[in-house]
Amino acid sequence: MIARLRSHRSPAVGSARATRWWRGALLLVGAALFAFLIAEIGLAAIESSFRTLSWRLLIVLVFPCLVFKLFDTLGWHFAFPRVTVPLLTLMKIRIAGQAVTVTTPTGTLGGDAVKAWMLRDRIRTRETLVSLIVVKTTMVASQGLFLALGVLVARRILSLDTPLIRAMEWLLVLEAIAVGGFLAVQTAGMVGKGERLLRRFGIRTGERAGAAAEGIDRGLATFYRTRRGSLLLSLACNLAGWVASAGETWLILRFLGAAVSVPTALVIEAFGTGVRFATFFVPAQIGVAEGGSVAACVALGLSAGTGLSLGLVRRVREAAWAGIGLLFVAGSPRPSRAMVPVSEA
Repeated sequence: MIARLRSHRSPAVGSARATRWWRGALLLVGAALFAFLIAEIGLAAIESSFRTLSWRLLIVLVFPCLVFKLFDTLGWHFAFPRVTVPLLTLMKIRIAGQAVTVTTPTGTLGGDAVKAWMLRDRIRTRETLVSLIVVKTTMVASQGLFLALGVLVARRILSLDTPLIRAMEWLLVLEAIAVGGFLAVQTAGMVGKGERLLRRFGIRTGERAGAAAEGIDRGLATFYRTRRGSLLLSLACNLAGWVASAGETWLILRFLGAAVSVPTALVIEAFGTGVRFATFFVPAQIGVAEGGSVAACVALGLSAGTGLSLGLVRRVREAAWAGIGLLFVAGSPRPSRAMVPVSEA
């Protein structure tokens, strides 16, 4: 009987173990790349950059970040089938979910689960999950549009034959394929089919989970059919968030003593977002995000130390907001008796 139980549990257990192994291996590779960059560039250059930045780091941590977090929250706001949550509350929940995403092995799944949990007394779970899938779609699509803008700007300020432009064009093709595939699987009922696939592999999900999955598929189909204006607004807000992040790049570089133009900062940010998209499977983007900043800065005539310092400043900002987000999670009230049950999702 024990052997039978082990056999029954093996698909799920084996998959979980394989996932943990790969995430651990990728984390080690990213950490090795990060250490290599620091060793090659040198701590002296980084220390000099941070001394130049000085008290301005506080400005970077607060004001620019609040701007693009607001745009990102608006993108999520318009992705709900029905809007019932105040914008500031939604921003707080988004910050909390992002904190879980970047600080735990669960990644995006854990962050989205926390968002749904913190909205449990306000919105049906099904509607929350629909909104998370929709905003993920508009975020990736807007990222592709931002990268396309970066390619156009790069062609104006650089030679058409530079490796940076060729790399950005390949990243753009990759994102276009990803967006098309993501939309295709959604319109094909991906959630319900995914749940049935798990059952086929011997992973029991239960009748309630199957009904919930079918409900999410219906919710997505209804949203895309009847809320096209909201879909475009979500796309526009997310695109504005990417443009605002380019403004943050410009501000950080100016504070670091690099007198760059706004178009140059936009190209650096566009290339960096493309790299982060292509390497989403690396935990916390460790190493690869910094490598992308260094590569873009060097290609545009800046020093490698400036590129690495740009990446490290963003790590500091990310850590600060992750701490705030975890405080939001810890301070979230316990479920009330009136909470919406999962079975109704």
